[in-house]
Amino acid sequence: MFDTQQVIATHYPKVANSHLLHKPISKILKYLLCEEQLNAFSQQYPHLTGFDFVEQVLSYFSFTYRVNDQQRERIPQAGKLIIIANHPIGTLDGLALIKCVKASRSDVKVIANNMLMAIQPLHEILLPVNNMQGGTQKQNIQNINLHLRNEGALIVFPAGEVSRLRPHGIRDTKWQSGFLKMAKVNHCPILPVYLDAQNSAFFYGVSMLYKPAASALLVKEMFKKKNKNMDITIGELIPPDAFTQLSISLLEQVKLFKKHVYNIAKNKPGVFSTQTPIAMPEERRELLTALKTECEIIGNSVDGKTIYLYRYRVSSPIMRELGRLREITFRAAGEGTNQRRDIDKYDKSYYHLILWDNNDLEIAGAYRFGDVKKLLEQGESVYSSTLFDYNTAMQPYFDEGLELGRSFVQQKYWGKRSLDYLWIGIGAFLYKHPQYRYLFGPVTLSAQMPAAAVKLITAFYAHYFPDKEHIATAKMPYPICATAQENFKNVEYNEARLWLKDALKHMNVSLPTLYKQYADLCKDGGVRFVAFNIDPDFQQCVDGLVIVDITMLKPKKRKRYFQ
Repeated sequence: MFDTQQVIATHYPKVANSHLLHKPISKILKYLLCEEQLNAFSQQYPHLTGFDFVEQVLSYFSFTYRVNDQQRERIPQAGKLIIIANHPIGTLDGLALIKCVKASRSDVKVIANNMLMAIQPLHEILLPVNNMQGGTQKQNIQNINLHLRNEGALIVFPAGEVSRLRPHGIRDTKWQSGFLKMAKVNHCPILPVYLDAQNSAFFYGVSMLYKPAASALLVKEMFKKKNKNMDITIGELIPPDAFTQLSISLLEQVKLFKKHVYNIAKNKPGVFSTQTPIAMPEERRELLTALKTECEIIGNSVDGKTIYLYRYRVSSPIMRELGRLREITFRAAGEGTNQRRDIDKYDKSYYHLILWDNNDLEIAGAYRFGDVKKLLEQGESVYSSTLFDYNTAMQPYFDEGLELGRSFVQQKYWGKRSLDYLWIGIGAFLYKHPQYRYLFGPVTLSAQMPAAAVKLITAFYAHYFPDKEHIATAKMPYPICATAQENFKNVEYNEARLWLKDALKHMNVSLPTLYKQYADLCKDGGVRFVAFNIDPDFQQCVDGLVIVDITMLKPKKRKRYFQ
């Protein structure tokens, strides 16, 4: 694992070339680096790499960690993520954190300096940088950004070296700004973690006299950690919006993140605003059993997916998992409730259409819809009434309507016909229940979308899909921009649609899938966008109230979804 001669040649070239110093220093380093013990370990486990290697090292030293179960939930199960932590002992603390995170995220990798890169068996989970000296190669930066763009998790020790004895106790030295630059470039949330451990008093004494000599003691210190335990404190997730617009310098921002980590160690409030953690996933086999026993199958796809129809049951893993996945998906789009699960009072009374992936054993997406007439007869309300006020002209739509909403498709299933399968499920339900004529409900424009894009989209839909009956008004109206509407005056629909698509492309956004889907369902007059509302419970996103008359479906769509 370690070759003392290689360490001398790489890090102490003057010693390597000195006949006088080479032999005595080589002996000292062999002792300090525990070369004999490390090589014995390497010879015993030559086949182990990556996470297997990490686990075996921790087992060899009987080094364990403790973490609160509720705090473990703060590690997002999916999506790009940067984890920052202090580095108190410089060796086993990092491996313990890797093992802890890997239990939730098998895609985790670690930013590694030259010293860590010397451990060959770890290479498959490392991304190299030169934390301590700067000058990271361009290719290494690109690899890190690619990992984050691919929705990976990344552990960073911003100090780039072991903690030292400071006036306020054992703390990291100056933090480097690389982690924050990565987070801003990739619009990535940051998870703060504090590791509670320390080296020996001798180590800190040597460190105060001569830091390089103390660094040479790290392996010896590692062997002193046999049968020790380390507490891990995981803070709440810091979303990108909490730090991307700060007016202070990058250096000051890094100091605030360091303060945040040390604050959570003392159970004090952090510096940055945070998000409530999302609940842990339900056990897959229990979920599958519940789907088979609590749901009706209404369709199957050729690629191994099943469409289920579900009604709420007490203590069902199905509803818990639906709420968890909603929150994950909506947060990624700049929405979400900031609760552990997105579940509300309407879930108990509504139908839930679920697309289940039989290969991966997980929910790919879902739709919620309610029988409006029945709900109102039972003295209940509909979800959209929290956003819009309906007048008496809405009654015929209530009598023959289904309210749709809370639809989502997991990001990993985008572009895989998942939404199409859900619409096939809606069609199958309507085919069995022909008493419904209207589909209506809120359709969301993300709060992350540029304001100019929202103005254009709302103006376009208000212009080409108007509601002449004025059957509803928004509780918190989003005003239609008259200037934006001028772009569509006396312009044919298809021409305007292409113009809108191009305009949005220049803003690096595209028209939301559901807006495209609804606009393309019916012949002229079959789809209306009644009003637009600002939703304070969903991060100020804008909801458009759409009404679809399914008697006016285009023949192609009717054949696809409703026959």
